[in-house]
Amino acid sequence: MFRGRLVPCHETAQRLDHVLAELQRRGAGPLQTPALNDGELDAALARIHAPRYLHFLERAWDDWVALDPSNAERDALPSVWPAPGMRFDVLPDNFAARLGLFSFDAGTPLTAGSWAAARAGAACAIAAARVVGSGEARSAFALSRPPGHHAGADFFGGYCFLNNAALAAQALRDAGAARVAVLDVDYHHGNGTQAIFYGRADVTTVSIHGDPRTEYPFFLGHADERGIGAGEGFNLNLPLPRGTGFARWREALHAGLDAIARAGAEALVVSLGVDTFEGDPISGFLLRSDDYLQVGRDIAAANLPTVFVFEGGYAVAEVGINTVNVLDGFDAAAGSG
Repeated sequence: MFRGRLVPCHETAQRLDHVLAELQRRGAGPLQTPALNDGELDAALARIHAPRYLHFLERAWDDWVALDPSNAERDALPSVWPAPGMRFDVLPDNFAARLGLFSFDAGTPLTAGSWAAARAGAACAIAAARVVGSGEARSAFALSRPPGHHAGADFFGGYCFLNNAALAAQALRDAGAARVAVLDVDYHHGNGTQAIFYGRADVTTVSIHGDPRTEYPFFLGHADERGIGAGEGFNLNLPLPRGTGFARWREALHAGLDAIARAGAEALVVSLGVDTFEGDPISGFLLRSDDYLQVGRDIAAANLPTVFVFEGGYAVAEVGINTVNVLDGFDAAAGSG
């Protein structure tokens, strides 16, 4: 649902297919399927997401179809939300109310495979973090969809249901890293990631994104949001205006990497969105395909064990090239091959 119209969703399976094809074309490192069992995955999800939210997601499709068998032919979309000052603590019996309680937009369709796909994506991110956290590899890339950085501890939106980057960061913490950083380079602010870690000092969050005064998701991502309580000073937002080119964007990247170094991060998670591309249909930055090689080189200069997690990027023909350019640039600069 976009501005009152039902439109084709930009988040499609073809995004992943193009990245996978490009990885295979260039002869990337070994491709692995996550081997987490259900118990391990459930425990990891509970480290980041609220129990009642996970329970809702697990049952949502069945509950939707139980209302009316014909619902199996259409997606569930929220239509009512609590506003500030309303109750969030009481879980409604009504399905439409529960759907609205746990969402923040009408553009994230919940369908028959949403929960299975989100779980599989989360498992991919956690497995990548465990490979890096154990020292088995210096870097790993979690290729999965749907994306995750808009999902909070107890809300979904922006095509995201489970926060893969946050799950990877927590897995690195659990593996022994005293401080972890999440660097979000997606065009859209990682509002879910910020909300999850906003009060924590052990995970530094940095996001470079379109100015929320004009760009989705609108209600977080301003430069004055620095964290709260123990987390004060450990959240950095670097909003940029629509039309920003690579030179200015790269200055923001360097500022973000400097903040990560000052925070003493021992491991890094990159929310790798390539919707900063000049041809992306729903974004507004002007990066070109070759620029992503330099993005990878700059991230490698942080000299940290790094987990890349696939986020946005909707210019399908180029999403594979741009994503793998980041990884190739990183590998070349890090000397990891």
